[in-house]
Amino acid sequence: MTTLHLQYYAQLREQAGVGAERVTTEAASLGELYRELAQRHAFSLPADALKVAVNAQFSDWDRPLEDGDTVVFIPPVAGG
Repeated sequence: MTTLHLQYYAQLREQAGVGAERVTTEAASLGELYRELAQRHAFSLPADALKVAVNAQFSDWDRPLEDGDTVVFIPPVAGG
């Protein structure tokens, strides 16, 4: 089991009902983690619509998770 600190912004924050949370997971990669969280929080955005960063570095979805990682999910931002 891996314990992670998660941060959510914009639409994901609204859907999760929190801006951050600490979770313990059996997910091995960022992709697995997002699928788990999407079920838990009913996220409507697919992973390919997001950017993801781990410990302040953009990452690929297949990156393995390590205990204590800080994971930030970044949805697309509309602006004008």
